[in-house]
Amino acid sequence: MAEEVKYTPQTWPEHPETANLEGKNKFLGFWLFLGGETVLFASLFATYLALKNKGPEGMEFTTQSLFELPLVFVMTMLLLTSSLTSVYAMYHMKNFNFRGVQTWMAITVLLGFGFLALEIYEFYHYVHIGFTYSQSAFSSSFFTLVGMHGLHVVIGLGWIILLMLRNAKRGLSIYTAQKYYTASLYWHFIDVVWVFIFTVVYLMGVMG
Repeated sequence: MAEEVKYTPQTWPEHPETANLEGKNKFLGFWLFLGGETVLFASLFATYLALKNKGPEGMEFTTQSLFELPLVFVMTMLLLTSSLTSVYAMYHMKNFNFRGVQTWMAITVLLGFGFLALEIYEFYHYVHIGFTYSQSAFSSSFFTLVGMHGLHVVIGLGWIILLMLRNAKRGLSIYTAQKYYTASLYWHFIDVVWVFIFTVVYLMGVMG
C-alpha cells in the first residue's frame, strides 16, 4: 500500500473531494445512490397524497385538525440550520482546518438531535390522542413517509458521529475529506426532503 501523502495548507487541493480518481468515482456513485433515494421518497409522497385524509367513515383526524405548524416550524428551522452548519464544516475542510470541520459537524449533530427529539415528541403526541399507524390509511401513509425521513436522520447522525470519532486523531487527508463530503451531501439531501415534507404534508395540510 502506497504511503499516504502528507498535506499542508499550501499543498492542500482546492477540491479535495474530487482530487483523485477514487474521489470522483465515489462522488458519481453517491449521486446515483441519492437518485435511488429520490425515487423512494417520490413513491412515499405519491402514496401519502393518494391516501391523505382517507379512512373510516366519520374519521376524527384530518390534516387540518391534527397538524400544528409552530412545532413543525421549529423542527424545520433546526434542520435547515444544521444544513448551514455542515456547509461551514465543508468550508473549513477546503481550507485544511480539521478543528473547524469537527466543531461545525458537532454543531450539526446537536441540531439534528434537537430535530429528532421534537419529531419523537410529535409522534408520541399523535399516538397518545389515538392517531396511530393502523388507525387509518391516512395515518399509515403519514407515519411511513415522515418516519422514513426520521430513519434517514438517524442514519445521517450515526454516520457523522462515527466519522468524527474515527478520525479525531487522524486529521485531514484526501480520503477523510471525501468521507466528510459525502456525509455532508447526504445531510443536505435529508434537509431537502424535509422541505418537501413541510410543504406538502404540513403546510398544504393545514391550508387544506
